[in-house]
Amino acid sequence: MIRTIAPAKINWTLEVLGKHLDGYHEVRTVLQTIDVCDEITLEVSDALSLNVTGPHSATDDDHTLAAARLIGRSTGRDRPTRIHVAKRIPVGAGLGGGSSDAAAVLRGLRALYSLRVADAELAGLAAEIGSDTPFFLSGGSALGTGRGDVIERLPDAPEAWLVVLVPPILLADKTRRLYAALEASDFSDGQRTAMVAGGIRRGEPVDREHLVNAFDAAASRVFDGLEGYRVALCEASGVQAHLAGAGPGLFSVHATRAEAESAAARLEARQARVFVARTLGAGEATRVIGE
Repeated sequence: MIRTIAPAKINWTLEVLGKHLDGYHEVRTVLQTIDVCDEITLEVSDALSLNVTGPHSATDDDHTLAAARLIGRSTGRDRPTRIHVAKRIPVGAGLGGGSSDAAAVLRGLRALYSLRVADAELAGLAAEIGSDTPFFLSGGSALGTGRGDVIERLPDAPEAWLVVLVPPILLADKTRRLYAALEASDFSDGQRTAMVAGGIRRGEPVDREHLVNAFDAAASRVFDGLEGYRVALCEASGVQAHLAGAGPGLFSVHATRAEAESAAARLEARQARVFVARTLGAGEATRVIGE
C-alpha cells in the first residue's frame, strides 16, 4: 500500500498569447503547489476500483482511473489497484484537484509496482489526461508553456501564504467559455510570466505586482456573482485578488501566516469556502505519507 498527497495549485501568472489555427491557445504560466491537499491511497488488488470520500463522486471516467489505465497500457499489463481518494480540494474551482489526483496515481503506481517508466514517459501519459497534470508529477514551482503542458521545473519559490476563497458558483464547460470570452485586451506577450519565473530562479519572493491572470476580466463576465466575492477578498486582504486558474476560486498573497489568518478572519463571504494555505515546494508536494 502507498499513501501520498495530491496538492492543489494556483497560477502566479497565466497569460494567453494568442490562438493557433487548430483552435488551441498559446499560454505562459507559472504554477505553484499549495498545502490544500487530497490524499490518495493505492493498494494492490484483484481489480481496478475507485472509492472517494468527500465532495466528489466516483465515476468510471474519473481522472484517477484514466491514469491507472494509461499505466497499464504503457507497460503492457493491467495494474489492478484499489484507489481511495480523500477529497479536500474543492471541485471545479480552478485549483487543479482532478489533475493532481491523476498525477499522484501515476507517481504512486510507478512506485507501488516498481515500474520502469521514465519521467519523460510518465509526463507524456500525464499530458493525455490534462494540460495541468504533467506539472503535478513534480509540483513546487514551474513554468508552463505551449498549452500549459510543457513544464520546466523552477527552484522552489520562497514560502508565501495565501487566502483562498472558493465561491459557491458552478459553471458547465467553464474553460471553453472563458477562452471564448477573452477580448483583445486580455491577451499579453508573456513578459509578466518571464519576470516572475526569473525572480524565482534568483530566489526572490514572488512580487504581488507581477501577478496576472488572463481570465480575471473574462471571469467577471462569465461567472454570475463572482465580482462580489472578489471585492470581499480584496477588502479583507488589502491587496489584489486573482483568479485561481480558470476559477471561480480566488486567492490573495501574504508574507506571513499571521497576515493571511487576519485577512481570512475579516473576510465576509457567504457560503464560500475559505482556506489559509502555504506554498509547497516540490519535495513536500510529492511526498509519500505512509506505506
